[in-house]
Amino acid sequence: MQISDIQALTTQVLWAAFLLSVIFGAIAQRTHFCTMGAVSDVVNMGDWTRMRQWGMAIGVAMIGFAVLVYSGQIDPSKTLYASNRWIWLSATVGGALFGFGMVLTSGCGSKTLIRIGGGSLKSLMVFIVMGVAAFATLKGITAVARVDTVDQVAIDFAAGTALPNWAAAAFGIKAALAGLILAVLLGGALIVWALAGPDFRRPDNLLAGLGIGAVIVAMWWVSGHLGYVAEHPETLQETFLATNSGRAEAMSFVSPAAYTLDWLMFFSDKSKVLTLGIVSVFGVVVGSAACAVAMRNFRWEGFGSTEDVANHMSGAVLMGVGGVTALGCTVGQGLSGISTLSVTSFVAVAAILAGAVAALKYQIWRMERTA
Repeated sequence: MQISDIQALTTQVLWAAFLLSVIFGAIAQRTHFCTMGAVSDVVNMGDWTRMRQWGMAIGVAMIGFAVLVYSGQIDPSKTLYASNRWIWLSATVGGALFGFGMVLTSGCGSKTLIRIGGGSLKSLMVFIVMGVAAFATLKGITAVARVDTVDQVAIDFAAGTALPNWAAAAFGIKAALAGLILAVLLGGALIVWALAGPDFRRPDNLLAGLGIGAVIVAMWWVSGHLGYVAEHPETLQETFLATNSGRAEAMSFVSPAAYTLDWLMFFSDKSKVLTLGIVSVFGVVVGSAACAVAMRNFRWEGFGSTEDVANHMSGAVLMGVGGVTALGCTVGQGLSGISTLSVTSFVAVAAILAGAVAALKYQIWRMERTA
């Protein structure tokens, strides 16, 4: 493969990722798909509809990823979430910080982008602050604190930290088959649970669950198969084109927020190039904006008070620090990571949900105290 071929293939990967992100943004805007909203509905109203959307999306993503692995389309050991180190404390602390922060900002990283597309100027400020905090946690002052503290606590597993590897070792079968069986069982159970909900089987709910899950699977294929090069002509090493990590990636919105700001600020630096994560950020905003305009619900939105500003800015910082520490957000870990059946992702998701519930209880306490 020549350099010109690499450049052409990189362009294909970027366009494919952008179009999938546009679809993600449009679906989320149309169906009000939101993890924070789902948790809030359960805690405040006992309504599980949006949580079932999320559960169905996870189930579809799990099964789709396992099918890609079983059919030899992608190698699970070369994804961003594959590791021999179980960073359980980083996932717990980072996830809890992110979960608490997303309630203060009225939405996670993906919801922030969706609201920007719908005309929210305060979500634009949240994105900027979250991106700066994320970059600091990737390479700055909070990165030093992260590496010297929570990242030091881990458990090493020779077989890796994905459930299929553990099942394969326990039952003496191939990891790909173990992954497919587990995905069908766990993912299928989530889909059945979602469909069993009262009044869930409506077009918008099905579109949210099936559509978002399918986008995650398609993004795995784009990054892990289409963008895979066994031997780069310059480095003579295998590579995954247009990724920040150098490994197969799907959708995530915290670290990509940092990389997007970095690309915008240092645009003239030729070493700063577009990646799958960066174009995903732009794609979600474009898809959300297009849907909002088409549905005639595009509205400019600003901060309502000083307290509103304080809540959103502090929440953005917590999301930036927590999302990087946990290696992902509600989409990065909650959909992309958990689709690989990574044990770390399960811990991160549980911590995100716990942090969100704690923040909602805190808000209720504040309102009762004020009243």
